[in-house]
Amino acid sequence: MTYLDYRTAGESHGQALIVLLEGVPAGLTLDVEFINDALRRRQGGFGRGGRQKIEKDEINILSGVRAGVSIGAPIAMQLANKDWRIDTAGPVHRPRPGHADFAGAMKYETDDCRSVLERASARETAARSAAGAVARLLLRQMGVRVVGFVSSIGGVSATINAAAAPDALIAERDASDVYCPNAEASARMVDAIKAAKKDKDTLGGIVEVRAFGMPAGIGSCMRWQDRLETRLMGAVGSIQAFKGVEIGLGFGCGDVPGSQVHDEMDFDASRLGDVSLGFSRRTNRAGGIEGGMTNGMPVIVRGVMKPISTLLRGLDSVNLQTMSSERSDYERSDICAVPAASVVAEQVVGFELARAFLEKFGGDTMDAVLAAMERYLGGHRARMRD
Repeated sequence: MTYLDYRTAGESHGQALIVLLEGVPAGLTLDVEFINDALRRRQGGFGRGGRQKIEKDEINILSGVRAGVSIGAPIAMQLANKDWRIDTAGPVHRPRPGHADFAGAMKYETDDCRSVLERASARETAARSAAGAVARLLLRQMGVRVVGFVSSIGGVSATINAAAAPDALIAERDASDVYCPNAEASARMVDAIKAAKKDKDTLGGIVEVRAFGMPAGIGSCMRWQDRLETRLMGAVGSIQAFKGVEIGLGFGCGDVPGSQVHDEMDFDASRLGDVSLGFSRRTNRAGGIEGGMTNGMPVIVRGVMKPISTLLRGLDSVNLQTMSSERSDYERSDICAVPAASVVAEQVVGFELARAFLEKFGGDTMDAVLAAMERYLGGHRARMRD
């Protein structure tokens, strides 16, 4: 057994994006359509720009798979870029406020931001999404489903049913142009994006990910690096343009007393056979995580994405060659990429949950992983019956 991990390579307008995924047990069927569906959703959503009309992201699996099934070896996957022009794309001397342009130019001691923005671009999240989709395939075999969606754009917020089942969330989300499982709010979000485009501006928003079916006890309280909150906040916070992450009630915990924060428990022996082992909570303000570990309730993570830093109207900047005040350069971009970001968040949350899952139930094969989980749950059931 090896540690589940991945690395990405590639630039926005380079030849391709590459992801190297290590630690996937042997015996996992690589459902290419499932992976490509995540990539298509990442390219979609109202408010996206012209680049998505050029690219058609489809995964090409290069290694680690035989006849569609993982063999335990590193899995290399490629996403070709149709808009491949990194060598001929012009220099960028006027950094865009809010982007990596200026900080990267300082770091790499140059007055041309091109090389920095090529790697810093959110195009890289296509590779991360491919890795996360594979992880979600693994979780699916364990009975875990991860669903991401939009809850707010540009100040337009949606009320999402806290008790909604995954199938209902997915159906409503997929019927929305902005991936929001609330039709009335979706329409208002679309109007807000249209208004921002007219103003040559951009919009951000909030995305939410819910993971259903996680057994209690995944994660750790022994090292801060292994706490599940640490991993999830880091993964979601690392998505380009994300500025804040919360789990469950999140920042709202600071506004109310403990009696309105902690989730009271119940036990129903008739549900001992469920993955919940018969335990339930009357609320889920903890977002399914207590003390760095899952508690058997759905895991709930939210992240806020700032408005994209490439504005059609530009922003005041400084030319790094002349040091004169000028408007920032315009690189083809989106008006709003929050719907796409919800897909990326879905994948990175799925990956971190799968990583923690394999640390608990690790094995060289999927059969061994499944058997380890059943032994764990079976041991608890036997103890409770006694």
